Formats: sequence, C-alpha cells, structure tokens
Amino acid sequence: MIEARQAALYYEDHEKKVVACQPSDVKVVDGEFLGILGPSGSGKSSLLYLLSGLKTPSEGSVLFDGTDLATLSEEARAGIRLKQFGFVFQYPYLLGYLTALENIAIARQDTDRTEEAKTLLVKLGLEHKAHRLPHELSGGERQRVCVARALLGSPRVIFADEPTASLDHKNGVQVVSLLNEHRGNGALLMVTHDPSMLEGADRILNISGS
Repeated sequence: MIEARQAALYYEDHEKKVVACQPSDVKVVDGEFLGILGPSGSGKSSLLYLLSGLKTPSEGSVLFDGTDLATLSEEARAGIRLKQFGFVFQYPYLLGYLTALENIAIARQDTDRTEEAKTLLVKLGLEHKAHRLPHELSGGERQRVCVARALLGSPRVIFADEPTASLDHKNGVQVVSLLNEHRGNGALLMVTHDPSMLEGADRILNISGS
C-alpha cells in the first residue's frame, strides 16, 4: 500500500545540509499496526511526514498503491490525505470555536458525517461532551476528540505522531488502545519514543538517528 524507497529528507540551514530523515526503506501493508520507535531528533516524525505525503522526499520516493506521490499535484496529494488518511498529532489541535462534535465532523466535508461523529463519541466515551468547546475538555478528552476525528470515514491509514507525548501514562495508553481498537481494517502507523505504547503493534521499526 505505502512504500518508501530510499526516501530521505534534507533541508538547508545557513548553507549547511541538515539531515531530517536518513534514506529509508519502509513498507506499510493494509491493516497492520506499525510502530516507529526512536529518541527525539532521530527523524521518526520526518519519516511519518514522508510516508503520509505531508513532505516530499529530497531523495528516493514514496509510493501509495504503486503511484509515486511526488508525481502528483499538491491538490491530488491533499485529496488522498483527506479521503484515505487520518492524522493524530502530539498536541490536540482543535478549533476553539467549534464543539467536540463539530471538530470531528469537519474533518470530512465531502458528505454530512454528523451521525458517524456522534457514534465515534459514544465509542470513545465522550457522548456527554459532544457539545463542549475545547477549553471545557481535559487534555486527555481533547486528544480523544482528535482520535475520533482521525477515525471518521474509516481511513485506510491513520498516522499518529507522538499522540501520547502530552498525556500522562494512563491517558496515553487509553488513546493508543482506542486508536487500535476502532481503526477497523485501516492500518495504524504510530511514531513514539515510548516503547510501552507499542505493546499492541504488529511490527516495530527502530530508528537510532545515527
């Protein structure tokens, strides 16, 4: 489904080449839970951005269903991310003027998914918080809203970039468990520095950053 072939990411800093992600070969298959484990600065988040099409490789390529993402227009790549991918980031980015329910439903604007959003809130134990604004929710609750938003529309891949880093261990474990339990047939690709969050992973890719 997703394949990185010697995909690398570099950038320039005062005319100096900085390596954000070393050349990497990675395959993500349908339905698997793939963990990417490594310390801060190892390039694991950069690898996730390459695999999801958020970044274009400086070298190598990333293919989705056999198509090199770099050959597609930005509009086409954005369409893939919107319709086939879900995202959960380290911090729970929510629109402050929208309720929890609205923050979830807005993720897929191709059709009205309000009822699906309500169902996800029930599954994640947040049905009583559906009409609360983000500032009225705890950190763990806000991240669960982000999980529901990522699950909306049954994406083929959920990309989770350190989704538990801003949470205590108990809430972190709960977030990962909810992602894994409710992803259906979709794959889960999660970046973390905490090996205890990957106990349910089918496969773990260790990145040293050296």
